[in-house]
Amino acid sequence: MRIRHATAADVPQWAAMRAQLWPDDPPAAHAEDIVGTFLSGDPDQVAFVAEGHDGALLGFVEASIRHDYVDGCDTSPVAFGEGAFIVPGARGTGVGRALVEAVADWARAKGCTELASNALLDNTASHAFHEAVGFEETERVVFFRRML
Repeated sequence: MRIRHATAADVPQWAAMRAQLWPDDPPAAHAEDIVGTFLSGDPDQVAFVAEGHDGALLGFVEASIRHDYVDGCDTSPVAFGEGAFIVPGARGTGVGRALVEAVADWARAKGCTELASNALLDNTASHAFHEAVGFEETERVVFFRRML
């Protein structure tokens, strides 16, 4: 396995994985978002992929530098894990940890001292993953909305 910066050649596999993570949008919409965000040249956006020995992608992680307040953090700017996905057959093999470490190294080079992320309240697998790779839970929140 090799961890590297994501490239345009990765978009089809990357978008397909994103569609598994966020199924409300089709792969084509994810591909547009990838190109417009993570491959746009914005220095505050980064994506890494884990590539298997056969060239197939095993997972990805997307991160950004957030300059506004980040819940649970004390500093600014903060590196923020925007999304990550590991193919089921590669889970529990160190792929996720390696991707998080790539983001952590990138964030340190950007001058950040905190890396934040979030997960839905019922996503206990994500909670366990975050804890396993060194994150600590800082707070829980429920969002509300009222239609007008």
